[in-house]
Amino acid sequence: MAPPKKSASGIRWSPWNLLLLVPLLLLITPFFNRSGPEFIGMPFFYWFQLLGVVVGVAATSTVFAMTKDKPTTPPGPGRDVDELDEGATR
Repeated sequence: MAPPKKSASGIRWSPWNLLLLVPLLLLITPFFNRSGPEFIGMPFFYWFQLLGVVVGVAATSTVFAMTKDKPTTPPGPGRDVDELDEGATR
């Protein structure tokens, strides 16, 4: 019997992934649990949350753009769906 093939994991590490922590840090309540200062009539809570959405989109877009060209599995001849499926070896 042949030894089982070692499959590549779909999880990969990149230093760019640390940028995804920035939007999570913006969700810490003491940072935005206040009413001042106001910006164009909006309390701090609201405009800080809107700024957090923009920061989150920018961080996610940057990480995607910087890591999209790295393949998760090594290319090879004769690879089919069953070999690429992580659940097939469990």
